[in-house]
Amino acid sequence: MARTTVFFRWHGSDDMTEVTGEGSAELQDDGTIEIEFTYHDGDDVILKAVREPTSSTAC
Repeated sequence: MARTTVFFRWHGSDDMTEVTGEGSAELQDDGTIEIEFTYHDGDDVILKAVREPTSSTAC
């Protein structure tokens, strides 16, 4: 059985203030990916990504 979820820790900055957190990315049954970012002592943010069809014509 293939894994469909990965977990991670992250760090960055928000208005020049250091922020850290954890998150996960999960492949959904419909082919989209849902990514959740959890800020330590803060909010949760959920992103959903959809793959757009691409052209197979060589440029």
